[in-house]
Amino acid sequence: MTWIDISQPMNDRIATWPEDTPFSYHRSVTIEESGSVNIGDITMSVHTGTHIDAPFHFDNQGRKVLDLDVDVYIGRAKVVDCRGYTAIGEEVFDGVDLAGVGRVLFKTGASPDPSDFPEEAPFLKPELAGFLRKKNIRLAGVDVPSVDPMDSETLEAHHALFSCGVHILENAALAEVEPGTYELCALPLALEDADGSPVRAVLKPVDE
Repeated sequence: MTWIDISQPMNDRIATWPEDTPFSYHRSVTIEESGSVNIGDITMSVHTGTHIDAPFHFDNQGRKVLDLDVDVYIGRAKVVDCRGYTAIGEEVFDGVDLAGVGRVLFKTGASPDPSDFPEEAPFLKPELAGFLRKKNIRLAGVDVPSVDPMDSETLEAHHALFSCGVHILENAALAEVEPGTYELCALPLALEDADGSPVRAVLKPVDE
């Protein structure tokens, strides 16, 4: 089986949070100018497209991206079908075997178009964090821009998840991914002082 790319493509059409820096790629040097190479530069919010959050995103005393354990972002993951749910709790795991799985990706189906920023989206209930900790889940991923309600200012799910040792992946492109077990690789960049990082997230199906 080949790897499945679940990353949103980065281009000038990709949606961002209303107050965030939009994505832009600019070719600052051309082969014609340099005689040998093209060189580009980018500007963007670190929360553009498929990305991870670090605790520093919502806590001035929280860990930054380079402080996070990269092992969290590589390993066995379960994609769980949550389509039709507005608030996602442990009930979505009825009949789902999480044995040997350290990561969960919630497929809500609510945000299939990366150029369209949703005003509302499904979210994780804060109390779900305790359930995930009991199941030894270290990462929770969603296919929408936030694990919290889009208008939340308290970010209760963010706080609850990290307090339970559960890291956060947002804006994964899961529209074409079937529920099941996969190997996940979604490594953040080695950004020393950052509150988040874009990732190139990929899944590989695992025979169950």
